[in-house]
Amino acid sequence: MKSYHWLILALGVALVAVSIRLAFALNTTSDSSSDTTDGTSGASALECIMTRASVRQYTTQEVPDSIIEKILRAGMAAPTAANKQPWEMVVITDQMLKDTIAASFPYSKMVKDAPFSVVVCGNTNRLLDGEGHDYWVQDCSAASENMLLAAHALGLGGVWCGVYPQTDRVKTMEALLALPDTLIPLNVMAFGYPSGPVVPKDKWVPARVHYNSWK
Repeated sequence: MKSYHWLILALGVALVAVSIRLAFALNTTSDSSSDTTDGTSGASALECIMTRASVRQYTTQEVPDSIIEKILRAGMAAPTAANKQPWEMVVITDQMLKDTIAASFPYSKMVKDAPFSVVVCGNTNRLLDGEGHDYWVQDCSAASENMLLAAHALGLGGVWCGVYPQTDRVKTMEALLALPDTLIPLNVMAFGYPSGPVVPKDKWVPARVHYNSWK
């Protein structure tokens, strides 16, 4: 066999080997990128934003601890002023406590039937001085939205119920959770697998967009 025949044969073998390795690498990447406990693949960021909606009714399916942690991690990945990270998160799974919260807050009835809820609090020991004192509200709000989007991406639904700044709600939540004086509850968010279709609202209003000035 002539030398160029050997060269062609060697190149063919090398090409097959590279193809096999590439296919294995792509399969591994695909498996890791869709690694969620419930088997669903993570949706794109824009898709999650545009299709998220408040979900108030849930199935009885329990949410694995690994999924809860992913949602909490997403919350703590939020942007924060001067990297103060002023949030503290109280996870609610006790049924008696869920019943009490549902009965104590007029717009939080869904907490009773949600597999778990999260109360996002601001830690006053980690605030900016002066006029930046209240940036904790923005920081904790960003964390809360991250959690809602993460839940949606993982096949769950959630809803945000406000606590702060209404004094009576704040004091009630502080008492129920035995919060120290350094924590201010911003909201309570219920999470679970939706019991029915989730239909997002189209909130796009071009007239509310202004470039460079109000006019």
